[in-house]
Amino acid sequence: MGFLAHWLVTAVALAVGAHIVPGIRVASGGSLIVAALVLGLVNAVVRPVLVILTLPITVLTLGLFYLVVNGAAFALAAWLVPGFTVASLGSAIGGALVVSVLSSLMGWILTPRPPSVSGRS
Repeated sequence: MGFLAHWLVTAVALAVGAHIVPGIRVASGGSLIVAALVLGLVNAVVRPVLVILTLPITVLTLGLFYLVVNGAAFALAAWLVPGFTVASLGSAIGGALVVSVLSSLMGWILTPRPPSVSGRS
């Protein structure tokens, strides 16, 4: 999936997340587009560093702390984008969960599959 398609999928998932999760607000379509871009950048640059730094506590909590790391990255994106607000860490974790699940689902649905080869003549 190309960059623009991924960006659009993230924006749609973020709009749905803002509609579903209480405490998340996106003021306008422009804020939504910028928030999707910043969220992608934060997930590509900052989140891997957080994952490495918090690896011991993530292992101790059997991976549950990874939800907090995703929520922190989501909250950081909200802090960086005017018009995109997150009320609490719980809202950030819920929003990150909704956006990641929806983005994965939409990406899976929209990714073209090669035709299957049955091997029969």
